[in-house]
Amino acid sequence: MSGARVLVVDDEPQIQRVLRPSLTASGYAVLEAGTGREALAAISAGSPDLIILDLGLPDMDGKEVLRKLRVLTRTPVIVLSARDRESEKIAALDLGADDYVEKPFAMGELLARMRTALRHSQDMALESECVAANGLVVNVPKRVVTKNGAPVKLTPKEFELLAFLARHSGRPLTHREILKTVWGPAHQNDSQYLRVFIGQLRAKIEENAATPKIIVTEPGVGYRLIESD
Repeated sequence: MSGARVLVVDDEPQIQRVLRPSLTASGYAVLEAGTGREALAAISAGSPDLIILDLGLPDMDGKEVLRKLRVLTRTPVIVLSARDRESEKIAALDLGADDYVEKPFAMGELLARMRTALRHSQDMALESECVAANGLVVNVPKRVVTKNGAPVKLTPKEFELLAFLARHSGRPLTHREILKTVWGPAHQNDSQYLRVFIGQLRAKIEENAATPKIIVTEPGVGYRLIESD
């Protein structure tokens, strides 16, 4: 998305020095904030197209910034943090982060994650678009699923699960987030229940369910649907 406005929220000068020229060279307009308050003020003044958010800010925890900014905007957020514990990733994703990249990071990977997040944001505004992934096509509005051109027969709950993953393609979704949305709050801790349904879906849509390429596992976190370029 050439010309997209990216807000980088990080208090480390060296990170800003690395990101600004790299993002600018890739066609992005870069905005900067060194504290949570500066970030929230920048978002209130005019929502950027994407936010890169560090969790270790000097004035407030990045998760608190994430919680507050989700009241203001649905702008995609990529957390960029040195915190590598699974609990931190899960907490950030549950609060509405679109992805999580650990420091130290590879610029190529970050740029790829940004493109995915921006593309997904655009697709959400165009609900009629289909999601394509490794021969699978999911038409959510029409409730039609095909694999290599042949129809795939799913149960209503299997389709609801696949549709939720497809709507958020490219983004890691936590077990709790999926269960709460598809089955309701009473089932948000039933991870084994979700694994059974994921297994059923993979058996129907993957070339080889033992080595899935469409619905991949995010260890300790949840699942991600990989959309074709």
